[in-house]
Amino acid sequence: MKPYIHKVQYYETDKMQFTHHSNYIRFMEEARTYFLEQVGYPYKRVESEGIFSPVIGVNVSYKKPTTYADEIEIEVKIKDVTLARCEFEYVMTCRGEVVCTATSQHCFLDEAGRPVSPKRKNPQFYEKMLSLCQK
Repeated sequence: MKPYIHKVQYYETDKMQFTHHSNYIRFMEEARTYFLEQVGYPYKRVESEGIFSPVIGVNVSYKKPTTYADEIEIEVKIKDVTLARCEFEYVMTCRGEVVCTATSQHCFLDEAGRPVSPKRKNPQFYEKMLSLCQK
């Protein structure tokens, strides 16, 4: 799987010229979207098939700062999948050094916002997620 590359923009930095911590969550979403596109299940497809997966939790550990124009390489893996939830894991590196590690937890909902089982609603999607799981 190809990692996602995010080039830090000037507006993503703070007064100290470091990438503002809140942006890493956006980078995670960009990388997760890219990951799902690579495995054949972009968000648009999954949602058109009746499964929505909002974020229900995020854990982030900042290791080293990044600054304007740095290229952050983000590896995404599926850490866990159940009938109700999934968890993604992120490792962000810059110039070969880990700058941030994180996870995001998601639930599965239908269009009305009710819990839905992806195994029942879209078995192919569920099996693909399971096959990519790094337990």
